[in-house]
This record gives sequence, structure tokens and C-alpha cells, in this order.
Amino acid sequence: MKHVSILVPETAVIEAIADPRYLFTAVNEFLQASGKLPLFKVELVGMTKEIRLNNNLFSVHTDKLLEDVAHTDLIFVPAISGNMDYALEMNKGMLPWIVKQHAKGAEVASLCMGAFLLASTGLLKGKKCSTHWLFAAQFRALFPDVELVDGSIITDAQGIYSSGGANSYWNLLLYLVEKYTDRDTAILAAKYFAIDIDRESQLAFMMFQGQKGHEDEKIKQAQEFIDLNYQEKITVDQLADLLALGRRSFERRFKQATKNTVVEYIQRVKIEAAKRSFESSRKNITEVMFDVGYTDTKSFRDVFKKITGLTPIEYRNKYHKEVPVLMA
Repeated sequence: MKHVSILVPETAVIEAIADPRYLFTAVNEFLQASGKLPLFKVELVGMTKEIRLNNNLFSVHTDKLLEDVAHTDLIFVPAISGNMDYALEMNKGMLPWIVKQHAKGAEVASLCMGAFLLASTGLLKGKKCSTHWLFAAQFRALFPDVELVDGSIITDAQGIYSSGGANSYWNLLLYLVEKYTDRDTAILAAKYFAIDIDRESQLAFMMFQGQKGHEDEKIKQAQEFIDLNYQEKITVDQLADLLALGRRSFERRFKQATKNTVVEYIQRVKIEAAKRSFESSRKNITEVMFDVGYTDTKSFRDVFKKITGLTPIEYRNKYHKEVPVLMA
């Protein structure tokens, strides 16, 4: 039997505790219904017997304290919320236990913002990781030695797993169910919980907000110019001249400040504007393409799919249509 320990951190997102418990308990029921033995022993584990969450709205009672768990096979690090520095400080007592159990052979999986807590253990150093796309810049600032994979739903770094934002963790849960059982059981779980199995990217959900949390005022000027003039054809030389900088110096400073090349940033601003247009207007693909400064259909399509994971038509159909509602 596989021992599954679901941590209950302070400031945790309660769904990220309840959902893995629900899923792995349900998988035990599926196995029993097919004449097999249950595979998972699922326990909630914490630093105290009771953890209050959401301003005391919820109270979670753990099955065991950390020091009472001598061995486990799989550890879930749920999403944490609120001020991240505060959350990490409140939960630093969990870190040695996670490291110790991993050294004894336990696999570790973080769900969404749980990646911040997992990265604090040092176990992700030099490894790939996923987290919520909205907090990517903050994660990179705190953990520069971790390779954050933009848009990824699941990363598997030799038994250390992480998931993308919010409900993306369901795909990681299914991934682990399949690993520990088989494909048929994972498909059954996906159907039971109505989850799109094998979804590989959160790119379609990402919103580009510009990386302006830096102190390079010249680069901020360039970003503001791009934001205001995305409808036009903007070149690197044009921006460098605008700021009275040499091209090489400008490109180097831009990449250092924003983590994007100048061309990547321009593309992302244009595609974000196109996404908003597809979501809120009836314009066709060509009209939107021209509105954001593209004149070549193939180029627009290729860049759009690279950034969102969808073609322009797929994106428009996904986000601009009435959701059918059955009326009584």
C-alpha cells in the first residue's frame, strides 16, 4: 500500500487539501469495485492537530503530526495563499521534514502555489518547476536557481512534481494516479471528476501584464511606448533610438529587466490585445490581425499559437460564444 501524506500548511488553499484526498480516496473505491485491493493510505499531516484557514472560516484536523510519520511514499504540498513571505515564514517548520522524507525515498508533488514552499526546501535547485502563471515573476525573483517552465501544466523532475495554476493541479493528480495504478484507472477518474485528461498547457489562460517590477526607467519608457503603440510596426532600432541607447545595450538591458527579448515583449503585447479583441468583439481574424499591427496571416497565426497554445480561430471559439444553459 502506498502512503500518501497531504500536508496542511498555514494559509493553505483548502481545495488543494480536499481535492487530492477526495481523488485518491475515490481511486481506492474504484479499485475495490473492480475486485482489487485499495492501494492508497491517505492522511492529512501537519505541524499541529488543527489548522484554521481563510480567517478561521475553515478548520482542518490532521490525521497525524509531522513527527509521527516515520515513512511516506508521496507528499502533496498544497497551494498556499496571501502574502508569500508571510506564508513561507509560517510554514518553514515543514521544510526539514519534507527534505528528510525525500531523502528516504518519498516523492513530492506541489500543487499550484505550493511550488513556493517546495522550492524553499532546496529540492528544486537546478530542476524544472511549474506554478501559477500570475506569480511567475515573483517565483523567479525568490528562486533564481529553479527553472520555471512558463505555461506548463505538469513538470516531473525525477520524482519531484509540480503543477500549473489553480485547477491545473487536477491534471497532476491524474498523472500520479496513472503512474501508481494504470491508464484505465486514470481515465476512469478523469471521467468521474469530469477532467480533461492530458491537458499539457496553461498558455490559453495566461494574461500578459508586462514585467515592470524593475528599476530601469529607460526600459520602462520603452515598455510604455510598446503598450501605447502596439497597433504599429515597432522595431528594436526605433526603440533604441527613442531612448538614445545603442542597440546592443538596449537589448541587453531590456532582457535583464523583463526576462523577455524586445521582440518577444512586442509580440506578447500585440497578442494580448488580439486576445481581448477576440473575447469581446465580433471582428474576424483578419480585422484583429490588422488592428494589432500584423499584415502577414501566417506570421500572426504562428506567433499567436506559440504564445497561447491555440490558433486564433480556436481561441475565438473558446472564449467568444454563448455558453448553452438549459432552461426549465
